[in-house]
Amino acid sequence: MDFHKLLIRTLSGLVYCGIIIGAILSGRWGVAALGTVFILLANLEFSKIAGNKDRAPSLTMIDILAGVCLALSPMEPTLAIGVIIAVMSRFILQLYAPVSSPVASISHSMLMFMWVAVPMLLMSCISVMWSPMIILALFLMLWINDTGAFLVGSTIGKHRLFERVSPKKSWEGFFGGLLFNVAFAVLFYYVGNEFFGMARLHAGLVAWILMAVIVTVFGTFGDLVESQLKRTLHLKDTGTMIPGHGGILDRIDSLLLALPAVFVYLFFLTIFNN
Repeated sequence: MDFHKLLIRTLSGLVYCGIIIGAILSGRWGVAALGTVFILLANLEFSKIAGNKDRAPSLTMIDILAGVCLALSPMEPTLAIGVIIAVMSRFILQLYAPVSSPVASISHSMLMFMWVAVPMLLMSCISVMWSPMIILALFLMLWINDTGAFLVGSTIGKHRLFERVSPKKSWEGFFGGLLFNVAFAVLFYYVGNEFFGMARLHAGLVAWILMAVIVTVFGTFGDLVESQLKRTLHLKDTGTMIPGHGGILDRIDSLLLALPAVFVYLFFLTIFNN
């Protein structure tokens, strides 16, 4: 990678991270707004890569509306009605949509709803039920894991993690990312337990380390799931939205499985610590 490409990748990455951190620091509505943006961009991106012949614009807009209402429903429960109306309308409008395969069209919609919108709902739930700062800790762990996995994997990686889906990922990179994450989890506990909102859950050092392990494992699975979809569609990246990093789905793939896993973990942590 030449210096110019490296510079573009670095700057776009900093802007991307800055937007996310700023949204989270602004509070619950900022987290909800971040989720709606992810839903909007992911749906528009997926409608291009999955084949426009099965993704009529009107159907994509309904998909986005359903997802946005779902993501915002923890902030405004009446929006749950909007989710129901949008989902019902989606199936009815399919009768009139000029697409070659109604099954493929509906499947695409349900994939976006389950794969992207539901995790964004859980992201809002975490910020409302516990703290928006836990979302910040989650993002930091995902970024730390990616950094550790890249540094270790590119240096000593030899044993393929899942070659059929992602030929470049290695077991050495996986454990490198895990080691980085556990180390920072220890740091977060000692210097940021209150700031990240984990103190109110009575989270100790072990709880932080378990969260780091969960983020690493399910973040990696999320990455592999998206890699499988890209290989099926014969794509290197899902888009070019973020220069040097690919599309929005390339950037949030780890988040989409890590979020549900962390939500379940926090739920049981709350039960056991109260």
